[in-house]
Amino acid sequence: MKIAIVGYSGSGKSTLARELARKYQIDVLHLDTVQFLPDWKIRSDEEKKKITENFLDTHDSWVIDGNYSKLFYERRMEEADIIILLLFHRFSCLYRAYRRYIKYKNTTRPDMAEDCKEKFDFAFVKWILWEGRGKSAKERYKGLISKYGDKAVVIKNQKQLDHYMQSVKASD
Repeated sequence: MKIAIVGYSGSGKSTLARELARKYQIDVLHLDTVQFLPDWKIRSDEEKKKITENFLDTHDSWVIDGNYSKLFYERRMEEADIIILLLFHRFSCLYRAYRRYIKYKNTTRPDMAEDCKEKFDFAFVKWILWEGRGKSAKERYKGLISKYGDKAVVIKNQKQLDHYMQSVKASD
C-alpha cells in the first residue's frame, strides 16, 4: 500500500498520514521533516532529494504527506495506490492551523523537524489564506484529479474526512 497525501496547509495532511500509517502498519514520511532542519532552517535541495529518494527506494509500502513539488512529486503520484487531496476551505484550514498552534505552542509537533517550535504568525496566516492557494496549486490539484482520477480521493471538509476514515476502518 502506497498513499500520497497532498493539499492545503492546515488541512490535516500529517494527522491523516499518521492515522493511515498506524492503520496499515506502514512507514510514514512527513515531507516537512525533510524540508526543515532545527529552528526552521531549510535543508539543502540535494540533501532533501537524497532523503526522499532513499525513502522511496527502500520502502515497498508507505504514506507520504506534503506537496513539495521538487521532491519526486511525479514519482510519488505515479507510485501511489491512493492519492488523497485535502482541499478544505481556507478558513477551515486557518482554524485547524490555529487549533494546532494552541495544542503544540512552544513545542515541536510529532510530524515536524526537531526543534521547529509550532508557530502561528502573519506570514503563515497569509500563506494559508492566499499564497498557498495560488493558481499553480489549484492547477496542480486539478491535474492530479484529471490524470489519476481512478485513485484520487478528494476531501473538502471534516464530514467527508470522517466518512473516508469510517470507510477505511470498515475495511478491517
